[in-house]
Amino acid sequence: MPSQPRRRLLYVTDLAYEAKGRRYCDEDIFLSSRLRQEFDIALCHPLDAAALMADFDAVVVRNSGPVLHYQAAYDDFRALAEKHGVRVYNQLSGKADMVGKQYLLDLTAAGFPVIPTIDAARDIDRLPAADAYVVKPKLGADSIGLEFISGDRLAELSYGDVLVQPRIPFAYEVSFYFVDRDFQYALYAPRPDRRWELEAYEPTAADLEFAQRFVDWNGIDHGIQRVDACRAPGGELLLVELEDLNPYLSLDLLEPAARDAFAASMAASIHRLIATD
Repeated sequence: MPSQPRRRLLYVTDLAYEAKGRRYCDEDIFLSSRLRQEFDIALCHPLDAAALMADFDAVVVRNSGPVLHYQAAYDDFRALAEKHGVRVYNQLSGKADMVGKQYLLDLTAAGFPVIPTIDAARDIDRLPAADAYVVKPKLGADSIGLEFISGDRLAELSYGDVLVQPRIPFAYEVSFYFVDRDFQYALYAPRPDRRWELEAYEPTAADLEFAQRFVDWNGIDHGIQRVDACRAPGGELLLVELEDLNPYLSLDLLEPAARDAFAASMAASIHRLIATD
């Protein structure tokens, strides 16, 4: 019998994007080389994705940089993909960073373990007392536009396009990495002032239950998600961010076997996405 034709992937990445403490290009060179073992693959810049995607079985969006730098082009890409039924990885059904920071408000209102978040002056009394507060744009990324203010300035803010949270004196930040809804590995930053100096982290059952809750809440069946959390003074974990668009994976910090296992999980997930109706 003739062999099945190899599926074609358009792998979207900005290899020239520079980020503090991270080399996006190395990660995408590794992942695309591993995916090439199972797929015919082409790399393209995010600004070219909409024009090229019709010729491929799926579009894989990876380290494409903050979309706010090319918001109109990204919006066009999403609209065309949804109109023509293009399979996009991550799936475009995500409810978290993929569509802005509204999810932090939604999760706060729903009672999830998230840093308390507001976006209106009338809700200031819902925030706990803190030495400082964090103001971030609803469409922010990579700490762009982030500001720290004192409590006496909260009433002066121009609300509408920003979120406000208390600045938590956390012990450390920890990230949990998932393919589809399956946990892969965890890394943490033991020094709060050095976010991207990460080390291996062995999660407890309670830690995994915490992270799984957010992944299950989100609307993605096929894709990569990173759950970022902080260890609060009371010992509990609180959600910092649910990254479901193009999370950086810090694969260079993993042992070779763990890196290979992640790449295999990702490839299997993409095969499942392509097989969907």
